Amino acid sequence: MSLEFLWYIPNQVVPGHRGEPVAADHNSLETLTAHAEALEANGWKGALLGTGWGRPDTLTVAAALAARTRTFEPLIAIRPGYWRPANFASAAATLDHLTGGRVRVNIVSGQDDLAAYGDSEGDQAHRYARTKEFLQLVRRLWTEENVTYRGEHFQVTDSTVAPRIVPRGPRWHPTLYFGGASAAAERVAATEADVQLFWGEPLAGVRERIERLRALSAELGREHAPLEFGLRITTFVRDTTEQAWADAEARVAEMAANHAGIPQDSRRRTAVGQQRLLDLVARGEVLDDNLYTAPGKYGGGGAGTTWLVGSAEDVAESLRKYRDLGITHFVLSDTPYLREIERQGDQLLPLLAG
Repeated sequence: MSLEFLWYIPNQVVPGHRGEPVAADHNSLETLTAHAEALEANGWKGALLGTGWGRPDTLTVAAALAARTRTFEPLIAIRPGYWRPANFASAAATLDHLTGGRVRVNIVSGQDDLAAYGDSEGDQAHRYARTKEFLQLVRRLWTEENVTYRGEHFQVTDSTVAPRIVPRGPRWHPTLYFGGASAAAERVAATEADVQLFWGEPLAGVRERIERLRALSAELGREHAPLEFGLRITTFVRDTTEQAWADAEARVAEMAANHAGIPQDSRRRTAVGQQRLLDLVARGEVLDDNLYTAPGKYGGGGAGTTWLVGSAEDVAESLRKYRDLGITHFVLSDTPYLREIERQGDQLLPLLAG
């Protein structure tokens, strides 16, 4: 299986994301370009751009970085309620044309500050029904002309996006990534996504979800190429195993000190996938060989909830085990971002080549 490795650009207005020490101009075009150029120089395919209301617009950032790079592929996170599908399909097709086919898209259906940008939605079933229609319509607009679509949430009549997406080998349009661990989310992924992204769960949990999604794809009559799978996780790499664990424990101790006085388990309402990660700590602080769950106790969220810790060889061996389950897309990161782009590009990626 051919593996792809991307990084993460947090795309935050406020500095200090996950301990990132760069504060001055942390989100300037110069700083972000330095990251994108380092990714090109150190063997990475591109980077996921984080999204959410109150953060810079991802498509705008992606366009700026693509204009300053030659091979960097932005994985552009977007929300169906923030964009109308025809508007997004047109904007993404334009950027794909201008970059020679470097656009990737991550559809995010988690809750956001919807009222701030004039959106509203109902319960989980409503949210994922709308996401399913968004995926269906965007794909059709990229691959068909004179599209007429009548859904419950979106409608277009005789719609043709221009410029047209140019097929490039097996790539007919930008790859559509999708996350979500609820039953509703998995039914959408099984039929409509190109890549299902998982958070850093133990191997057994990922294996079980892959098996379920493959069975769902068959049960629900998937009409596209087989669903592929990806892993979004923090990779905490140091020169030796001992140094990695010493540094990881020191960072968690600092997180705990900064977290003092804040309830560690408020049982707040959270996404199913995130709750799965938070529940892992009850099973132990280290699962499998080197999946560190302690960060989740002190405010780690998303890919920062669990870390793969160790030498480059340790972490590479763990990633190979995910590969053996069927994971072919990896979105890795750690802070300081620029240093780790270079360190992991130099030490980790060569161990995963081929």
